Amino acid sequence: MRSRNKLTKKELNYYKKLILKRKDELIDGLKHSLEDTLKKSPRDASGDISGYALHMADLATDAYDREFSLDLAANERELLYEIDEALKKIEEGNFGICEECQCHIIKSRLKAIPYTRLCLKCQEAKEKR
Repeated sequence: MRSRNKLTKKELNYYKKLILKRKDELIDGLKHSLEDTLKKSPRDASGDISGYALHMADLATDAYDREFSLDLAANERELLYEIDEALKKIEEGNFGICEECQCHIIKSRLKAIPYTRLCLKCQEAKEKR
């Protein structure tokens, strides 16, 4: 394995703040999304306030919207897991090191995706598989 992380304490604090900010944004968005999705009845979701029965197409659209929101929430939960793993790496002293090749991940990539596990080269190779 290569040498320990070359990031300074100041840089690690910077990335930690970035990660925590992203985590807070995700949690807040996830709460609002799930509240909106799960608390609405089909009639509320359609905006229908009349006493008339809903059309089957409206129900199908509402079901699709609800499923889409739940899938999005699942993706956000997965991202929260990645964020928590990055925070653990900061504490353990191996943040910014590619899990595949053990090289240091360039700072511009960490700034864009601070919770990334792979350097750009390894990420591209993974996506080609």
